Amino acid sequence: MGTTQQVVYVDGVRTPFGKAGSALGGARADDLVVNALRELLRRNPTLPPARIDDVAVAATTQIGDQGLTLGRSAGILSGLPVTVPGYSVDRMCAGALTAVTTLSASIMAGAYDIALAGGVEHMGRHPMGEGVDPNPRFLAERLVDPEALAMGKTAENLHDRFPHLTKSRADAFAVASQDKTAKAYANGMLQGEIVPVAVRSRDLGWDLVSVDECPRPGTSLDGLATLKTPFRPHGRVTAGNSSGLTDGATACLLASEETADELGLTKKMRMVGFAFAGVEPEVMGVGPVPSTQKALARAGLTIADIDIFEINEAFAVQVLAFLDHFGIADDDPRVNPLGGAIAVGHPLAASGIRLMSYLAKDFENNPAARYAITTMCIGLGMGGTIIWENANFQRSAS
Repeated sequence: MGTTQQVVYVDGVRTPFGKAGSALGGARADDLVVNALRELLRRNPTLPPARIDDVAVAATTQIGDQGLTLGRSAGILSGLPVTVPGYSVDRMCAGALTAVTTLSASIMAGAYDIALAGGVEHMGRHPMGEGVDPNPRFLAERLVDPEALAMGKTAENLHDRFPHLTKSRADAFAVASQDKTAKAYANGMLQGEIVPVAVRSRDLGWDLVSVDECPRPGTSLDGLATLKTPFRPHGRVTAGNSSGLTDGATACLLASEETADELGLTKKMRMVGFAFAGVEPEVMGVGPVPSTQKALARAGLTIADIDIFEINEAFAVQVLAFLDHFGIADDDPRVNPLGGAIAVGHPLAASGIRLMSYLAKDFENNPAARYAITTMCIGLGMGGTIIWENANFQRSAS
């Protein structure tokens, strides 16, 4: 302990993502995590489970089947030795991302060699905000704008702050997300990371869910133009240019590079650095801008060094605000090449690792891409960014 270690992303998996309470409605949240953790162990047979130093699993609503210190309880349910500890994480939408950075920091410090990170949100069982009791000082002392607690309203506020980010631009970005997702599925790019889930229905018996339920292929600009704006009369945020309410779980395997080599584990990405930052809670969607600036500065890189961007599409306007700030075109092919959350869904605390599994595939498809980021906005006014290096980077001959 005491020597700095390099962190590598070995592998990542996820359950299919379902519309809240629909395809995965009959599954328990902890069982979704167990499916993902078991699949990671199955796919990496050279990993002795007893070598795992810790398990961190995130959930935003930590009650019921998303409570009971998920990292520990899901580890036991997954068949890990009782000697493997675990804990829970909550940083709202960036829960899984934070599970990854927290465990990685321990690996960097030399305290851990191997760890499992995960995230889950069963929004059908646990609606956003269930059981929350905000301190009255937030509003009485004007510490937080009342709209900060309603994510859709914070997206409308972003449109207000950046009026050139119009509804038509948000809708066009949403159509592109759907199109890229449909293409990725057609080309077999997404299926490899998905572990099927057996779900019991009271009426239909057992079913095997193996594909995402949320994508809407064939979405058109004309269709999106007709949707209601639930957060404000004549607003700009709709169900079509936002991520839907989603059920799902993710998990990934992290290791020190030395341990990965020792055990013969794959090395898909190397962590360069990470950062979190805070912004005004009522415009939380702009959070990825300062977190990315901070992460780049610490790594000695600039935005020009980044070859791929995996940005969580909580709302189209939030992604557009990021791209606009850094001078990146709305349709830049480096941004979310396989589509994103507007199409596939956003099960809150699980989504950070979904971004990473997509990025690992992006790197595989683009060996000449060296650096990339995974970034997301976070409720109550935050952003989180991780910079990754392609572990199999090959400089282009040209």
